Amino acid sequence: MTALTTPDQIAHFRMLTLRSALKLEIAGMKRRGRSAYSILKNEGFTGTRAAVLQQLNEQLESFDHDQN
Repeated sequence: MTALTTPDQIAHFRMLTLRSALKLEIAGMKRRGRSAYSILKNEGFTGTRAAVLQQLNEQLESFDHDQN
């Protein structure tokens, strides 16, 4: 089991979780409270749900390349 100990690791995991939630929202699932889309919009992403997902995928991909 791996522990997330640095702020960067925690932030990366949070973005991965929001990406999964956004994919489910695009597929039609609902959730209580704020949507992943609205949380990501507050983080600075812009556009439709699909556009936000694309931007998030690009950001996570660049983060993964930076880690290697």
